[in-house]
Amino acid sequence: MDAAPAGLTRLPAPQFVMTADGDRIATYTWGDEAAPTVLCVHGFGSSTRDNWVSTGWVRDLLAAGLRVLAVDQRGHGASDKPHAPGSYEMSGLVADLVTVLDTYLLDSVRYVGYSLGGRVGWQAAVDVPHRIERAVLGGIPDGRPLARMQIDQVKAYLDGGRPVEDAMTRRYISLAERVSSNDLRALVALAEGMRLGDSDPDPASPPMQPVLFATGSEDPILEESQRLASAAPQGTFVEIPGRTHVNAPGSRDFRQAGVAFLRS
Repeated sequence: MDAAPAGLTRLPAPQFVMTADGDRIATYTWGDEAAPTVLCVHGFGSSTRDNWVSTGWVRDLLAAGLRVLAVDQRGHGASDKPHAPGSYEMSGLVADLVTVLDTYLLDSVRYVGYSLGGRVGWQAAVDVPHRIERAVLGGIPDGRPLARMQIDQVKAYLDGGRPVEDAMTRRYISLAERVSSNDLRALVALAEGMRLGDSDPDPASPPMQPVLFATGSEDPILEESQRLASAAPQGTFVEIPGRTHVNAPGSRDFRQAGVAFLRS
């Protein structure tokens, strides 16, 4: 990942939005309320700070004259972290974002999401198209990798310290444990919840808005991302050179392409 860009914005204290089922979603805002708003939604095991502040995205969006509204998705950051898989169905993750927009009295926004945030963004653009003007979807699709997590092995690791044998599952645990505020049981519940519906985006029902898809050249999902971009009527694709799924958010190339698209 690039070294932390100079002149980063600071993460303000969260403002909490209450969901219909009683969970608190942490939100953060920067910039002029009269400017076009960009909704930033992070990936699995990450947070607003990790995905958007520490990488320079918020700084660059503000410099482009945009207002930023970011959320910690449920199960992440300063938001509540329920342990019930049913709390993490895709419809609920989209509903959280709609509740945030309603609370902030925003009829529509521009959107940037990465990994899980990209997957949720695809669904929001399809399910509530009048709320999403245009979107940057990085590192998408995200559903199937979570479906490959061996839930029983993670639970055995949590309950008794048993070593995790599956390599993919070990990578997800490492990703989750690198952020001190993460609750691994909540993230396991999220992985289970993603299996209760359609985990992958449906190319037969794509977003109709302008969408920029961006995926690292070293990310195994590169070709799938390209196919999704081809399925979207107004989809375009940017390959992030030399980046994996984990370190793509910090790419200067990704930021520049994404910010230019969002300010259009």
